[in-house]
Amino acid sequence: MKDEDDDALLFRESMHGVKRIEPQDRVPPFRKKPRPVPQQHLRNDVFVREEVLILDDENAELETGDVLYFSRAGLQHGLLRKLRRGQYPIGAELDLHGMTANEARQALSYFLGECRSTATRCVRIIHGKGLSSPQRQPVLKTRLNGWLQRRDEVLAFCSARPADGGTGAVYVLLRLADTARS
Repeated sequence: MKDEDDDALLFRESMHGVKRIEPQDRVPPFRKKPRPVPQQHLRNDVFVREEVLILDDENAELETGDVLYFSRAGLQHGLLRKLRRGQYPIGAELDLHGMTANEARQALSYFLGECRSTATRCVRIIHGKGLSSPQRQPVLKTRLNGWLQRRDEVLAFCSARPADGGTGAVYVLLRLADTARS
């Protein structure tokens, strides 16, 4: 019993100066955890939407000799004239020959990202004329036409001069990173 009395005395001494916590009417703020964002599901949705748009591109097939031309609204005519004449220095080049459509799309995305990070203004993309494709139709040319039109960093593009690939290549005028839309 003596040990129990000693323990009780020791406990009371160690608790000397400690105040009892009174019940409070405040509740700590409660925040719900945000729901997890299904990143892969979102990427899949984007991929499916792009694939649907690609299928639309196939309905508007281009012929081997067809000239490509596209420009965003409000672009100065002088810039477009210089682009068509091949008067901008080519800062980089991408050759899509021999690639599948998926490989070409990925290569294009990576290429445009690199061009953007290096502030490259004008590039040439070689898509080929489709002469070695099964129906001798330019598959990549048709797809590239749609892909480039959907990219915000692309201001304009047109088929290259004959010396630079003609209807088998395009000059692309890119928006510089600091003038890009947010």
